[in-house]
Amino acid sequence: MLSSRRVSHCRLLLISVHALLSSGTPAAGAGKVPAIIVFGDSTVDAGNNNYIPTVAKGDFPPYGCDFDGGVATGRFSNGRLVTDFVSEAFGLPSAVPAYLDPSCTVDQLAMGVSFASGGTGLDDLTAEIASVIPMSQQLEYFKEYKEKLKVAKGESMANEIIAEALYVISIGTNDFIVNYFVLPLRRAQYTPPEYVAYLVGLAGDAVRAIYDLGARKIEFTGLAPFGCVPSARTLNHDQPGECNEEYNELAMRFNSELQAALRELDSELAGAQVVYAETYGIVSAIVANPADYG
Repeated sequence: MLSSRRVSHCRLLLISVHALLSSGTPAAGAGKVPAIIVFGDSTVDAGNNNYIPTVAKGDFPPYGCDFDGGVATGRFSNGRLVTDFVSEAFGLPSAVPAYLDPSCTVDQLAMGVSFASGGTGLDDLTAEIASVIPMSQQLEYFKEYKEKLKVAKGESMANEIIAEALYVISIGTNDFIVNYFVLPLRRAQYTPPEYVAYLVGLAGDAVRAIYDLGARKIEFTGLAPFGCVPSARTLNHDQPGECNEEYNELAMRFNSELQAALRELDSELAGAQVVYAETYGIVSAIVANPADYG
């Protein structure tokens, strides 16, 4: 069963996507979405970490307990991910497959694919910590995917899929809770506001990179209040068990600067639509009033 939190997140993402596809820019808004193409971290990893040597895996119970058949697919979730529900909402398959899953055919991947990897971040150093797939490698997989599409579907059809697909990017939390606040290297190089600016710059680079590879409908999901995740609460020495408001303030700062960067990219990238999906408010409301959400 889909949790109330994920329902709310899914609805908000769909609203953002609707705004993107309702754009007055013909190149960005026209036509049916033929595929969902996903980059990011554990929020959208459909099982890629199953196929790499890392301790960051979701292929065992209780993960997947509410997935079809109760199978732990490698998703870091009890069931489907938000991107799976978005795919289904567009009349595409109900689960977006992991790119590294050897059982997936090119025909399946042509309707949706996730390059995401749980534990990764915008900062490649974050991926190194857990030996997962950095954003730079996800982009290399995307290039490889494009070539596979051309071979299987022909260049014209492959180009159409790439141009009309919806691109979802969901990443950034691990850069703070796995990297910046745990290891000393980045803290020695950057103050918290400087690190936020560094990450937002990397986010912009990622959007430009997938645009240069053919993406035109791009959604970037903002950060939730990661100061309220269990690990952050546990490590909150000032108020044990409570949300770490220092972390949450950085999440809000990141979101604000990300929105500004995405607005600039939306104006700068010809023929593209780049939108921001807000999640901070929804998750904050759930944390403040959990009984209202089941």
